[in-house]
Amino acid sequence: MKTLSKILTLLSFIGFTLAFNTRAAQIFITNYPSEANAKVFVTKYRSEANCIVYETQYASDNEPGVWFYTKYKSDARAVISYTQYKSEADLIVYYTQYKSEARCRY
Repeated sequence: MKTLSKILTLLSFIGFTLAFNTRAAQIFITNYPSEANAKVFVTKYRSEANCIVYETQYASDNEPGVWFYTKYKSDARAVISYTQYKSEADLIVYYTQYKSEARCRY
């Protein structure tokens, strides 16, 4: 049951962020997992990732896997919290330095 819940949360998060493809996925980071749409684990290995994420400074970037971090929760399209444990994560991300590598697998 926990696995099904994680899958549904992951699909909802990805669908939510991709539904607004005219702009980068606008993300707000919270320290409170209870208010997050997804718990995110950052991996060192590209092969483990559900999403290869490129962090942009421009909200107008519109590529899958491109995230723009907002300062305010009210501006965000998705709220995430980071976890230290892969087993708790709804989404596993790998950060890339190249926008052309950004993408999400689901």
